[in-house]
Amino acid sequence: MATTSPWPLIHAERESLIADLGTLTDEQWATRSLCADWTVRDVLGHMISTAKMTPPKFFTSMAAAGFKFNNMNAKGVAAEATAKPADGLAVFRSHLKDTTHPPGPVESMLGEAVIHPADIRTPLGIAREYPEEALIRVADFYKGSNLIVGAKRRIAGLTLRATDTGWTTGSGPEVTGPHLSLILAMTGRTALADLSGEGLATLKSRS
Repeated sequence: MATTSPWPLIHAERESLIADLGTLTDEQWATRSLCADWTVRDVLGHMISTAKMTPPKFFTSMAAAGFKFNNMNAKGVAAEATAKPADGLAVFRSHLKDTTHPPGPVESMLGEAVIHPADIRTPLGIAREYPEEALIRVADFYKGSNLIVGAKRRIAGLTLRATDTGWTTGSGPEVTGPHLSLILAMTGRTALADLSGEGLATLKSRS
């Protein structure tokens, strides 16, 4: 795991996302994202909620949601996914350089800054060449973590190999493809069209 702060990478990814979202139409804001039942607008609302989060606020919010994580997330989206997307974008921009975060490893915030924008960009057909350092740090974090999304369990007994960066992890039947797509698969997304290998069927069954 890298020892340098991930915040410069996080801030750069937030800035890139803001630039991409600035020209979206109402129809694009309503597009279904890769993230469960959330639209593009909802994903941004979640990112705003997370950017504002602090450990005390997290525990207060969890208690208010009956200590159910998904309920807490849903409440955060409802509070921050503004009726006018431009308003939400302005709020997100105002938190661009924040370093507040929920309890837990700060590296998970880099995961948020890479994965959720991909949840948005992929269905919209927006390309983004993510920094290799960001991809490697996110993959290295999730390969050893079952925190929230259960990535460590999902890839157990498989070898993952990124064809664009050379990153690899694990042992067993191989799954290969673009680094970002491997990260999305590790975290339960089902956009696996550009992945291949004898371990792919097993990985798909765990999504």
